Amino acid sequence: MANEIGRCRTFRYRLHPTFRQTQALLHQLDYQRELYNAALEERVGAWKWEHRSVSYVDQCRTLTGLGDFRPEVVASGVTLCRGTLKRLDRAFAAFYRRVKHGEAPGFPRFKSARRFDSLQWEDTSGWKVKGEARRLYLLGIGDVKANYHRPLQGVPKAITVKREGTKWWVSVRCVDVPALLLAPTGREVGVDLGIANLVATSDGELIVGEHFGSQARSQLALAQRRLATKQRGSNRRRRQVDVVARLHRKVANQRSNAAHQLSRRLVNDYDLIVLEDLAITNMVRAPRAKPDPDQPGAFVPNGATAKAGLNRSIIDAGWGTLASLLTYKAESAGRIVVTVDPRHTSQTCAECGHVAAGNRVSQAEFRCLACGHRAHADVNAARNILRAGRARQALPA
Repeated sequence: MANEIGRCRTFRYRLHPTFRQTQALLHQLDYQRELYNAALEERVGAWKWEHRSVSYVDQCRTLTGLGDFRPEVVASGVTLCRGTLKRLDRAFAAFYRRVKHGEAPGFPRFKSARRFDSLQWEDTSGWKVKGEARRLYLLGIGDVKANYHRPLQGVPKAITVKREGTKWWVSVRCVDVPALLLAPTGREVGVDLGIANLVATSDGELIVGEHFGSQARSQLALAQRRLATKQRGSNRRRRQVDVVARLHRKVANQRSNAAHQLSRRLVNDYDLIVLEDLAITNMVRAPRAKPDPDQPGAFVPNGATAKAGLNRSIIDAGWGTLASLLTYKAESAGRIVVTVDPRHTSQTCAECGHVAAGNRVSQAEFRCLACGHRAHADVNAARNILRAGRARQALPA
């Protein structure tokens, strides 16, 4: 049953361009990278020498006469150029936002050929999705073969064509995508995210994570060692860089696939899903250096090595990816996802409510010091998470 309220969704498909189409796409990547760097230089120079800000609209106006002296840049349409300028504008918006919030700002930087892999069309001109013909038309490039493995829903509004190694992908952003509501199950669950057990549910189920990053660590280490021996700028180094990138992409794809399957199962089985509101960015932050008071310029041990191992495990678990997938799938299916404060969920007894650090005997064992309740520590935490989520749902809006 489709919900009448439209939603925004992105559909990703594999492209199979011919040799000539691949060359045309690669040329456009070079041209759009040149445009991006030129626009960045214009913004920096205008502020440095004239104390003047240049906006996205100002730079779009300069595209009017671009075709007279650089026709190859606009060969795929001015929409593609506007998408490149919009990409730069978003980079500046993110920079200003981080400055405002006191975060590490990260000023937009010039893009090398290795760091510019996507083309963006920000409106509906210059491209067309041909679902029945299994083609994607791109102005100046032609009809590119596309693997539409699932039907496109809603109204296509913008696309991004991206190169990943030797493969090409298109992401189609659609609006007014109907929501497909699932039948109610009458079940609710609290989910505790962990490392040893990726997910522990309030029903007592323990799901062990695959730890794809750990499994590929030896291969990655070998590839990185071989990369370190290659001379910069050489063809051998370039090929070895591709090997390292391919291994990283494989781990990312495995992690994403596992998260998709798990999130789909949870959304299908439960009407209410309660998660901890984890500050993952803060959790994986490296500890601050501790200056040695006795030796100026020296530092005392701060546990950075051990923390680095924990950080790798947290990133490998993919908590953020799982949470985001759960959220958007639940929205489309008519389910509810609630996040709660994670404090003391692992120290609170799910039976009597007693809170004490000593209640958690070990990573896996929970034994209440007040009532003697015993349970798996992660399952006990998941029950507390579910109770907190139900209480939050009961509060008036």
